[in-house]
Amino acid sequence: MTIPTLHTERLLLKPLAADDAPQIQLRYPHWEIVRYMVSSVPWPYPADGAEQYVNNVALPDIAKGIAWFWAIRDRTATDNLMGVICLYDVEDNNRGFWLAPEYQGQGYMREASLAVTDYWFNTLDKPLLRAPKAAANQRSRRISEQSGMRRIRTEKKAYVGGVMDSEVWEITRDEWNARHGKRSRP
Repeated sequence: MTIPTLHTERLLLKPLAADDAPQIQLRYPHWEIVRYMVSSVPWPYPADGAEQYVNNVALPDIAKGIAWFWAIRDRTATDNLMGVICLYDVEDNNRGFWLAPEYQGQGYMREASLAVTDYWFNTLDKPLLRAPKAAANQRSRRISEQSGMRRIRTEKKAYVGGVMDSEVWEITRDEWNARHGKRSRP
């Protein structure tokens, strides 16, 4: 399946491409972002970290049909990558994202998250979305709360910032569509 470009009021979500790696390399390796990433993320982030991730993880997983990645861009400055959001068809980890610090706190990730979550349910026709996160990541928790998700489990997990409480949040397609005024498929 070809990943479409998604449009929101302020954002353009373009399918991730190999040539996004240089901007990811500039925007991603900041403690404010990586401290809440799983411990498998190398830290300090290597000079070729983004290139390795895009070419050896993200794009191959897209080709396998188990992942959908978008580069988040401002509709008025489409050459400028602000962050990345993805969907994964794996148990208990269906959505992940990061946003460069200078764009945080302005509602961009909530806007991107709404668009890709709707894509998950109403294009990919998935029945359930689960999103793990560090409990200390208050902004990510707010996005889940505001979109109608509920916390279903808390456990310890290793993150770049150390072992922390980790939460799994979920919402069903029927709950999502009822909340957003859409009819679910039978």
